[in-house]
Amino acid sequence: MRLFLASFGRALLAQLHIRMLLLTVLPFAVSLGLWGLCLWLGLQSVIDWLQGYFVANNMFGEAGSVLAWFGMGALKTVLVPMLAMWALLPLMILTALVFVGLFTIPAVARHIGARHYPMLEKRHGGSVLGSLWTSLWCFAVFTILWLLTIWVFLVPPLALVVHALLWGWLTYRVMAYDTLADYASAEERRAVLRLHRGPLLVIGTIAGLLGAAPTLLWLGGVLSVILLPFLAAVAIWLYVLVFVFTGLWFQFYCLEALLRHRSGQPPDGPPSGQSVGMTPR
Repeated sequence: MRLFLASFGRALLAQLHIRMLLLTVLPFAVSLGLWGLCLWLGLQSVIDWLQGYFVANNMFGEAGSVLAWFGMGALKTVLVPMLAMWALLPLMILTALVFVGLFTIPAVARHIGARHYPMLEKRHGGSVLGSLWTSLWCFAVFTILWLLTIWVFLVPPLALVVHALLWGWLTYRVMAYDTLADYASAEERRAVLRLHRGPLLVIGTIAGLLGAAPTLLWLGGVLSVILLPFLAAVAIWLYVLVFVFTGLWFQFYCLEALLRHRSGQPPDGPPSGQSVGMTPR
């Protein structure tokens, strides 16, 4: 628990550092440009396809009955645009994850490693291909589960729980690998993940709760459809911010856990003496 709380505090302080905030700019700008183009060129086509599918299968009546049962019958008029937006959310998450991984996490890893763990030997047990494979297969599973559970977004409290659990699993699998790829050997990575699987899953789930915040922007009914370009920009920035904070949290936790593993310290023993904050230069 001490390692869990200490790594959270260090990540929070690091996130507030101007250098970490600036590292969110590039992935946000690239993601925003990409999604602005995609929404401009393709959103209407997706909406038209869904509209035709609903009409051909007489689904508006059934959906209207379900929404009326939950007291949300007014959403029937914007059901198709909202479903189109919800279907695009996994791709927005993937975009933010990929660009943060490309532009931000390597800089975060170099900065924290050099500043807080200069004594930690790099054993390069991971690779770029390994990281890419882990991200792709984890996101494939995430997307399938997302689509299978898309109906829960009709019940916001349930959607918050399901979304957090999905995010928790995805961030745990992807971030833990990327964090230890340079510093741990393959055997050390497996040992650290086995010893700390519980806390890492909790970190991922808490990050999932934070990551659920952008999703709530899509639950505004008619207003969310009207304000789609603005909400998309805000959501992308929040996704980037959450991924950077999550990367920092995993970085501090995993590198400290690896240091203790190599030195034979207990997994949750006293701090190793590293600085708690990020001292500005």
